[in-house]
Amino acid sequence: MQRGWRLRVDSRLKRAARGSVLVLRYSFGAFFLYGAYHKITRGWLSSPVMREHFLQRLSEIDPDSFSAAYLRMFAIPWYRPVAWVLTLGQVVVAIGMLFGVSVRSSAALALFLLTNISAGSFYNVTMPPFFAASLVLMATPSGHWLGLDKQLHERYPDAPWFK
Repeated sequence: MQRGWRLRVDSRLKRAARGSVLVLRYSFGAFFLYGAYHKITRGWLSSPVMREHFLQRLSEIDPDSFSAAYLRMFAIPWYRPVAWVLTLGQVVVAIGMLFGVSVRSSAALALFLLTNISAGSFYNVTMPPFFAASLVLMATPSGHWLGLDKQLHERYPDAPWFK
C-alpha cells in the first residue's frame, strides 16, 4: 500500500517539475521575444542607439576593466553587427522556446548572448536567474515534453538540434 502512495507522489512531483520547467521555458521565450521586439520597434538595427548605450556604459565603468576593453575594442566599433546578432539571436531563442524547437540549442545561444551582455558590463541582479534558466533548459528535454523537438528527433535521430 505504501509503495502505491509513493508512486503517486513521485508522479505528482515529476509533473510539477515538468510543468515548472515549461513555465520557465515559455517565460524565457517571451522575455527574449520582448527584447527583440523592443530593439526592432525602437530602430536599434538601423540607428546608432546601441552605440550610444555602449558609450554611456563605458563612461560609467572602470576604464581599466575587462568590460571597458570589451566595449572599446569590440562592441563600440562593431555596434551595428552586434545589434543585429543580438536581435536575431533573441528572435531565434524566442522561437525555439515558444515552439519547442531546438530548445537546448536555443538555451545555449541564450547563454552566449547573456555572457556577451554581461561582458559589456550590462550585468545586474537579474542576470543570475537568466544564466540558471539557460542551464536548466539546456539540461532538460522540455521540447520533447511539449513542442516540436520530439517529432523532429524521431524524424531526424542523428541531428543534434532536436535531442
